[in-house]
Amino acid sequence: MHEVKGKDNVGATMDSMELERQRGITIQSAATYTLWQDHNINIIDTPGHVDFTVEVERALRVLDGAILVLCAVGGVQSQTLTVNQQMKRYNIPCLAFINKLDRMGANPKRVLEQMRGKLHHNAAFIQLPIGLEGDTKGLVDLVHQKAVYFEGKFGEIVREDEIPKDMNTEVNEKRQELIEHLSNVDDVLGDLYLNEMKLTEKDIMDAIHRACLKRKFTPVLVGTALKNKGVQPLLDAVVNYLPNPGEVENYAFQIKANNEQEKIIMDSARDNKKPFIGLAFKLEAGRFGQLTYFRCYQGMLSKADTIYDTRTKKRIRVQKLVRLHSNQIEDVTEVYAGDIFALFGVDCASGDTFVKNSKLNLSMESIYVPDPVMSMSIQPKNSKDRNNFAKAINRFTKEDPTLRMHYDSDNKESIISGMGELHLEIYAQRMEREYNCPVSLGKPKVSFRETLTKPQEFDYLHKKQSGGAGQYARVTGIMEPLPSHKNTQIEFSNETVGTNVPRQFIPGVERGFRTMCEKGMLSGHKIAGVKFRLIDGMHHSVDSSEYAFFLAAQGAIRDIFEVGTWQILEPIMLVEVMSPAEYRGQILGQINKRKGIINSTEMNEDWCSIVAEVPLNEMFGYVGELRSTTQGKGEFTMEYARYSPCVAEVQEELIRQYQQS
Repeated sequence: MHEVKGKDNVGATMDSMELERQRGITIQSAATYTLWQDHNINIIDTPGHVDFTVEVERALRVLDGAILVLCAVGGVQSQTLTVNQQMKRYNIPCLAFINKLDRMGANPKRVLEQMRGKLHHNAAFIQLPIGLEGDTKGLVDLVHQKAVYFEGKFGEIVREDEIPKDMNTEVNEKRQELIEHLSNVDDVLGDLYLNEMKLTEKDIMDAIHRACLKRKFTPVLVGTALKNKGVQPLLDAVVNYLPNPGEVENYAFQIKANNEQEKIIMDSARDNKKPFIGLAFKLEAGRFGQLTYFRCYQGMLSKADTIYDTRTKKRIRVQKLVRLHSNQIEDVTEVYAGDIFALFGVDCASGDTFVKNSKLNLSMESIYVPDPVMSMSIQPKNSKDRNNFAKAINRFTKEDPTLRMHYDSDNKESIISGMGELHLEIYAQRMEREYNCPVSLGKPKVSFRETLTKPQEFDYLHKKQSGGAGQYARVTGIMEPLPSHKNTQIEFSNETVGTNVPRQFIPGVERGFRTMCEKGMLSGHKIAGVKFRLIDGMHHSVDSSEYAFFLAAQGAIRDIFEVGTWQILEPIMLVEVMSPAEYRGQILGQINKRKGIINSTEMNEDWCSIVAEVPLNEMFGYVGELRSTTQGKGEFTMEYARYSPCVAEVQEELIRQYQQS
């Protein structure tokens, strides 16, 4: 029994990463298993922070049940709402466990009200605490109607006793409430209750189990994990109320010859004789190469078996089969349906389906991966660390699908995108620790563009004599702006008639024009939204060449810079913000402050969705501002909409910065 922060120099088993101990939070999900009353329970411990949401997503995808851990003081927090949405998406039955009863200000009754009000769970206590805060002694089991105390140094000795006299009234009230909540959703118990039959413990337990599986009821348990009070009854509840693998309907899609999909229900009972089907749900770089976490959905897998990846059609021989206990691994010879296990050296992607029989063309529904919301520029502090930097990025982007990296050729910088500032910060620290490659994160540059506002004629003569063959070329024509829907393109049109500019020199003129468009003269950004019309010119029978015309085109554009009127365009993003309705006013204010234009707002129940167009340059740091305004409940997505002229002060600032540099 240890704390995450490791004040006793040991630290929590499931949070084995150095960074997790330093910050006192879970960053990576970790798998383990335990035996309890002859049942084998597979457990994945997931992070609670909204930035590591993909870890929760993957775990819920492969597990059959969940324990929603709530704080007796904090109650339903913003992350609880996110996790609740994820459980809904994968249809996961859950128990709720109200933890930290021994903290000052613990109030489990308030937490239950929040579960009903904010999460819309049909929830009721199946346990009540005996004493709160400093005098947390034990708990009362409402189903079995007895008091449970936890004794010994680590609360490992469980003693059952009579219910304290002063709690009888409350216990009867809450037991009645539990039965009413259950009979509303369970027909069998409802009939017994209406006919005023005497309800046995087994009746109530069966009703909780049935309602739990259908996600119509959430039993609420209480305790304090640090003092190990309430943990054994929680494991009993997992065995009694949450589904075993045989009770869950998991399905795969059989892909037929005509590319149609047929839904196949898998048999997840432990003792079935059906062929093996497994899903790879998480990759991690282990000590012996890539470690791939699997869930076995059907059949069994033994050491030395051969399995097939249905996506890549690769065959893989199982050489090392392991079960996991956090960062420790234990070799096993076989795994069965419902088990979480891992293999080494399997080259695959997260979400791949594996089968033993190569004729089975199956694929399971893959994992939902949210899009990154925040981008920063990243570069190694020392250029000699480039190799380590590439290795680290390669590994982290493969392990975590919400971390993306791309090279922005416009601004010549690497951009890393993730779920929030903490997410990117953690990976920057891991690069330094695990790969000895310190990096610096900064605000990414925005790809501005420069364009002409009105047509400009040109007539340029390039003439150079330097002994021997000289250079001679003359080009005349018009450069004009393209309509606004084409303002990211550049066009070249040859409108010459006759042989004043011979055909073989036209590519030289076009190349000169395109080369000059790579870097504008106002702010150094690319030129876009212009059309170069070559109307006429002159050549010399000896001194003209393609190169001379290339230089003439460049000279013509330089002239246009001097006399033409130019402006800077900036990318405008389509931003959609989702948040609880009470924050709508503040969000609209934030968008206006960031020079955004509201397109539409929509309300549904107690949520609102706001669609607006905001300049990309103004969006940096918005994720932090939105989360702090909405207590972490708001989220947004953005995609590129178009380029449009930027405001005068931004243009002046860009020109000033360019001239200084």
